[in-house]
Amino acid sequence: MPASREDLMQFLEKLGIATTTAEHAPVFTVEEAKKVHDAVPGGHCKNLFCKDEKGALWLIVALEDAVINLKAAPAKIGSKRLTFGKPDLLMEVLGVEPGSVTPFGLIHDKTARTNVILDEAMMRHEQLNFHPLRNDATTTIKSADLLTFIKACGHGPRVVVVSEG
Repeated sequence: MPASREDLMQFLEKLGIATTTAEHAPVFTVEEAKKVHDAVPGGHCKNLFCKDEKGALWLIVALEDAVINLKAAPAKIGSKRLTFGKPDLLMEVLGVEPGSVTPFGLIHDKTARTNVILDEAMMRHEQLNFHPLRNDATTTIKSADLLTFIKACGHGPRVVVVSEG
């Protein structure tokens, strides 16, 4: 059973990480999410759950307007050809549905199957925004605390210049 938002918040609290969460209507795309951002400060992000041709899983996290070229990204992150992960794999590994992809889903990836790539430009923001496991809210977290969370989930995030422009 996937963790609930309450489970996530309790885990963050145990880590000493303070967050704020704003409720909103469900959003399924970056374009829809832009309509609810005005009241939420910080960098708004997108998350790409991918699989490479060797079966390795990748979560690429960048600012919402970042251009991520999936043909060029493998050379930047050390993978093979990337394709988007299927919804059933996304649910199996990160415990979320399409439209709700978030680094907070790493709380479910107990065996650290997912390689986590954080775009360098995104990490320059003090505060970042992600769905708290569902796309009907946005949680603000400090970028340094995001690293703490990801590491506490057993992953070794890499900060890489993956976006173009």
